[in-house]
Amino acid sequence: MSLRQYEEFVYRAGLLHLADPAAAWQAVHERQERVREFLQTKTELRFRAPAHGGHDGTDLRVNVDPSRATWVNCSGHENFPDGEVFTGPQGVDGHVNYTFPAVYNGREVDGVRLVFKAGRVVEASATKNEAFLFEMLDQDEGARNLGEIAIGTNYGITEFTRNTLFDEKIGGTFHAACGAGYPESGSSNESGLHWDMVCDLRPDAAKGLPGGTIEADGEVFHRDGEFLIDGWSR
Repeated sequence: MSLRQYEEFVYRAGLLHLADPAAAWQAVHERQERVREFLQTKTELRFRAPAHGGHDGTDLRVNVDPSRATWVNCSGHENFPDGEVFTGPQGVDGHVNYTFPAVYNGREVDGVRLVFKAGRVVEASATKNEAFLFEMLDQDEGARNLGEIAIGTNYGITEFTRNTLFDEKIGGTFHAACGAGYPESGSSNESGLHWDMVCDLRPDAAKGLPGGTIEADGEVFHRDGEFLIDGWSR
């Protein structure tokens, strides 16, 4: 983007182009609260995205037992721009192929594939900077545990820019962080690492790819990057 294009991108991501941004963020909070309340009653989420480009897609089951995990509504109170709901996973099994490069400390790792078993990464690979991926995951005992699972809800952010603060909020994506969790979300995992990696669930018409789904206790509530929850509108 040009500087002017990026300025417009940043302002729209923060809803600062609107006449009353504070009121707009209050509306975001209320909308996301419906999602948070819905998820707080669920025990397991399943994230699925189709295979393409030689990989086997994503099929990830995450334990979000409401007696231990707490969903958090992020609407501009702690970072900005905002727009996500997240919780502390109590367990995770399956595999995920991240559609966007994973960026950490200025290093970019492409084609990340992680396999989880009983809450830990048991297999990892990447098409670029794989050695750095291993170095980060092996830095301490907690780095291979999943510390956060989250759904991006900011539909004012539509494209990946290699700035995780923005990218993890993209409406129609989910992100999962290896390493340290947040105690307020019910995670007790400790690590020097907290690495958010983003997976797109939106269809890609240019590549002829369908979108993905998120299920809660077997019920699909998120399809092709959009919530299906009653009362949700964007």
